[in-house]
Amino acid sequence: MTKAELISLISKNTGVEKTEVLNIVTSYMDSIKKSLEEGENVYLRGFGSFIVKKRAEKKARNISKNTTITIPEHNIPAFKPAKVFMEAIASGKKKSKKKK
Repeated sequence: MTKAELISLISKNTGVEKTEVLNIVTSYMDSIKKSLEEGENVYLRGFGSFIVKKRAEKKARNISKNTTITIPEHNIPAFKPAKVFMEAIASGKKKSKKKK
């Protein structure tokens, strides 16, 4: 599902105009990004957590030049789904397999 499809679906389900839904969704994503940039995790009960993970410094190889490079320690954004969310997805997969 794309952002445009999500906005259309929310607009259809709530009766709110697409332009307003677009502003809300954009603001929601910007708020999450800003929190993660500041090192603050975002917890959405029943859905999951947007967290900042720290990657340790490591050695890697540049195969084309046959050299070793050092990748410095850095932070990356990650999403950890809630247990309830994961169970719902798992049970949904089981149902779809039976239909085939």
